[in-house]
Order: sequence, then structure tokens, then C-alpha cells
Amino acid sequence: MSRTALIVIDMINTYDHDDAQLLRPTARKALPAVVRLIENARERGAPVIYANDNFGEWRSHHGEILDTALAGPYADLVEPIRPDEESLFIVKARHSIFFETPLSYLLSQLDVDHVVLCGQVTEQCVLYSALDAHIRHLRVTVADDAVAHIHADLADAALRMMERNMSADIRETDDIAF
Repeated sequence: MSRTALIVIDMINTYDHDDAQLLRPTARKALPAVVRLIENARERGAPVIYANDNFGEWRSHHGEILDTALAGPYADLVEPIRPDEESLFIVKARHSIFFETPLSYLLSQLDVDHVVLCGQVTEQCVLYSALDAHIRHLRVTVADDAVAHIHADLADAALRMMERNMSADIRETDDIAF
């Protein structure tokens, strides 16, 4: 039986890092689609997994990461997509959601063979995560209206690479079924 999980990448964010001034407007634009994806996944009982950087805070856990983002000046970008009690959370330290995280094991325990990716940054973490999902023989869908980028040209190229090289299904949020 096929099961789909939604993975929200790096959206719990303080937006006080290098290139944040370029990322914030595209994150704001993607936010409504991310909200709809999360709502749709929850309504259909699909796992919602947040995979998020720890921002170098090696003693932090997901609650602290969320609290820090909500206490910052860009809480309006985090509040609408905050994890609920059913959400799962993976802390990552590098670009890929799979690199040295328990995500592969978690997905196997949930019998997930299809991941829907949304979040940021399209040309970095989303791209590398899609590749790592592909090499793990997972079907990959990327919600192109629910990903944020720093550089539009690189994001467009990344989406084309995911589609062509990784057989990712690139589509709008409202065309994604869980």
C-alpha cells in the first residue's frame, strides 16, 4: 500500500541569517500554499514531518527552535505553519533532510513511499532532499508554489533538475492529493 507524507523543510526560521533579506519575500509568497498543504495532509491523515535546521544550537530541541522563531521579528512567517501535537519533527544540520538524520528509518516505520516536499530553500535544501529521496527509491512531489528561494534563476533550474533527473513530480499545491 502506498502512503504519502508531507515534509516541511526549514520553515521554522528566525530569518536572521545570510541571504535572509532575499529569502523572506519568497517565503512570504509561498506561505499560503504551505498552509494549505499542511491542512490537506492533516485532514487526510497523512504524516506531517518538519525537517528543520538547528542553526548550530546543538543543545536545542524542536520546541526551543519553534519558541525562538516565534519570539523573533518574523513570527508571522512561522505561526501559520507551526507544528501541532500530531506533527513529527526531525532536526537536521546540513542541507539534506536525510543527511545523518533518522528520517529514512521514520519513513520506513510509517510505510511511506511518497514524499511531498515544501519549504525552503528551493535551490539548496529542497533540491538536495529531493535527490536523497530519489536515491532511496521514494516517489517525490515538489509543490512549486510552496517552496521559497533565494535566487529565482537557480530555483527554476533546481525544479527542472528535480523533474528531469530525479523524476520528481512538480506541481501546484492544489493539484496534490494525499
